[in-house]
Amino acid sequence: MTLNHFSPSLGGVGPGSQEGAELDYLPMPSDMRTFHASLPEVEDPERIRPALTALKALAAAASRWTPEGGNLVVELPPLDDENRRVVADTLGEGEVSVRATGEPSCDVQESIFAGLWRVTTVGSGGADERIEIGRVPSAALKTPPKRIFCPPETAAGVVNGPFIVTELVERCHAHRPGDEPYAINLSLLPHTPEDLHYLELALGQGEVSILSRGYGNCRIDSTALEHVWRVRYFNSQDALILDVIEVSDIPEVTCAAPEDIADSVVRLEQTLEAMA
Repeated sequence: MTLNHFSPSLGGVGPGSQEGAELDYLPMPSDMRTFHASLPEVEDPERIRPALTALKALAAAASRWTPEGGNLVVELPPLDDENRRVVADTLGEGEVSVRATGEPSCDVQESIFAGLWRVTTVGSGGADERIEIGRVPSAALKTPPKRIFCPPETAAGVVNGPFIVTELVERCHAHRPGDEPYAINLSLLPHTPEDLHYLELALGQGEVSILSRGYGNCRIDSTALEHVWRVRYFNSQDALILDVIEVSDIPEVTCAAPEDIADSVVRLEQTLEAMA
């Protein structure tokens, strides 16, 4: 089992155009997932000894993780189908998933242990699977290709779109790693359907899509502008209840807290004790 390091930079929640404004929305889903250990059914513990050894090594690596040290990448050893199933069942599926397109493409699923991410990368050389330990998987920080920004022509019905884009571009150019996020809340701003179409054309589509189910469903999409994200919350009827454009390293809703990762180490160790 081998370890590597990534060092993503993260920020918190910051101001925006609506600083000080009061929100008045339909209540957002408030149910949070609680931790439930996933214990695979095992007839003969000796047969899954390779899986248990790999998971113990993963717990040991997670115990060494620090925010200052950046992400740890753990390469799992070769396992047979039964032991691979045990590893997958034990880690389970958590609240956050990430899809990064491009070459190579990457699918990330947070495990039930916050901050332990199952990463599958698919490129011309085939698929590669690993586990990444950290607040946010490195795939979520994929930088969009450089482009010359050229705003679209203003069509009939476009009112506030150009002003919003100008503000975003200025904030994007001024942003530095570690800066506080800057948010423009479209749910509070007057805008037309044509404004939204103008914004989509101007910002473009990035290569990263994130789904967080911690507080209902939150869909996060990168744009073709570096550090600019579209963050949308949906209620249980899949109706949009909050629509924000954020300038940040990564929206905080994507990230596992350091204390959650510390708890994950304890929970994984307890799970392995119960399986032994």
